[in-house]
Amino acid sequence: MRLELERILEARGRIDPVFRDTPQYECEALGKVLGCRVVLKVETANPVRSFKGRGTETVLSRLPEGGAVVCASAGNLGQALAYSGRRRGIATTVVASSAANPVKIERMKALGATVILVDGEIEVALETAERIAAETGAYLVEDSKDIGTCEGAATIGVELSESAVELDAVLISLGAGAMASGVGFAVKSLGQKTEVICVQPEQAPAMTLALRAGRPVEVGSPDTIADGVAGRSMIPEVLEDLAEVVDGAVLVTEAGIVEAMRLIHTHAGLVVEPAAALGVASILESNGRYAGKTVATILCGSNVTPADFNRWIA
Repeated sequence: MRLELERILEARGRIDPVFRDTPQYECEALGKVLGCRVVLKVETANPVRSFKGRGTETVLSRLPEGGAVVCASAGNLGQALAYSGRRRGIATTVVASSAANPVKIERMKALGATVILVDGEIEVALETAERIAAETGAYLVEDSKDIGTCEGAATIGVELSESAVELDAVLISLGAGAMASGVGFAVKSLGQKTEVICVQPEQAPAMTLALRAGRPVEVGSPDTIADGVAGRSMIPEVLEDLAEVVDGAVLVTEAGIVEAMRLIHTHAGLVVEPAAALGVASILESNGRYAGKTVATILCGSNVTPADFNRWIA
């Protein structure tokens, strides 16, 4: 396990307050529909509309000012890195797929990042980012592999653990693994008797299948509306971290993701991107597993185009 509670607690002081101490509350209306008590942890009311700022703040706060950083991103990490870089005078380059969400691309540019688009999936973008880092000396921020991204995300788990509400389970969207490993570690380390459950789309199952197998596995190209978790590369050390703190990993359907987005909008008044709705989707498709229990889920991002959102939930 690469994570340490002392470093996570120290990271809280490095993160811009705009990303910290986010709302967490029981949404009674949503709970009535889902048949359990639902605690929402809302990570969307900040300048980059996602939890990623916690990680980029942690990473960049430990780098000298005046340098340069580069990353590969589907959009949320890139926005957060651009925000943190601008705040600290660190030049930021983001490599993204040409098929990435146009809203996220424009936001990265607006926040001051140099954006390079490549043809192919996120793995191709990462190869390009690695080459840029090697050629220019820029610091490569690789989500989840860079422990700072995990430590920053783990502060969400610290905040959940400080709540007076005792949680039976926390449902965490699983992409590269920073949020799931970080939150899971923090919750377990702080003595909470809480199940940590990861959730991925059926059509982007790489990390879930690897967790079940106990090793990296080969999967096909992702085909999901949840672009924020649509990778297929697996980082061995992140898998090891996850194996230490995760109690289960489940897959959800595309229809379940859309219905979860609709329910969150209808009963909580919140717009979320598909990757943020995975926890609610897993409750919907759990066959009553959480009936009568208290379950938290992290609404980790809201970077979605109005046209896509309206089309999906109509």
